[in-house]
Amino acid sequence: MQIKKMIAVLGIGIMAAGVLAGCGSDTDKTEKKANVKKVKVAYAQNSKPITYTDANGKPAGHDVEIMKLVDGLLPQYEFEFIPTTDDDLLLGVEQGKYDVGIKNTFYTEARAKKYIYPKEFLGLSSFGLVLRKDDANIKTLADFAKAGKTLAPIAANNAQYTVIEEFNQKNPDNKVKLEAGDAFTVNVIAYVSEGRSDGGAIIEGQYDQKVRSADGPYHSLDDKLVYNEVDVIKTWPLFNKKQQELADAYDGAIKQLKAEKKTNELSKQFYGRDLYEVLAKVNR
Repeated sequence: MQIKKMIAVLGIGIMAAGVLAGCGSDTDKTEKKANVKKVKVAYAQNSKPITYTDANGKPAGHDVEIMKLVDGLLPQYEFEFIPTTDDDLLLGVEQGKYDVGIKNTFYTEARAKKYIYPKEFLGLSSFGLVLRKDDANIKTLADFAKAGKTLAPIAANNAQYTVIEEFNQKNPDNKVKLEAGDAFTVNVIAYVSEGRSDGGAIIEGQYDQKVRSADGPYHSLDDKLVYNEVDVIKTWPLFNKKQQELADAYDGAIKQLKAEKKTNELSKQFYGRDLYEVLAKVNR
């Protein structure tokens, strides 16, 4: 009987220890979760394949997928992806409504005064001109300017406007005729196809989505228009001015992803080619 009692006591002790250990584990998990900082990541929801919301209502796109990998390397943070418009993203990050925003953003000095640009860029974007087939021989902004062609309006607060403006500053004797539009996004494909302008500044990803894609709204114009790349430009996430620590953590993570060539893989997946192969040509 004594032996049975001892076994019973030992069994109760082991069970109690197990319960306590389980409680300790749950407590640790709760404490760890409490120490994780939630990060609101705003993304432009209609910029496929860069950033968009997919058919299942999930955040998707090149920049989104990279930021998901960044999140996976930063256990101290938990990213929440919030779909929004370009204007709300810019204003929201500036005012602190969002911690960081991703929308295929180029670098501009004006924006650098409002946001934190990290040290490491997020991706690369092919920037070019949509033209009618008759003007397919125009390969550069210099060609476009020399031919005296008209460009679809671009909003002055759009970074594409800055790219053209910088070209004009470097080429005072051969400027592109630059007109500031009222809206942030101008339908340059409609402008060109309808003959309202000779060309329009556009990102290749957007041209692919709207014209080259079989289900694109302007796919019927695929044999009438062309996209000619004029530059490959670095793109960046925008951090709120109070999020320097987060920006620094992002820098460490993205640097690792680039070293592991994960960013190259995503470039091929979403753009059909590795834009990092032409990184040496990028001056911006």
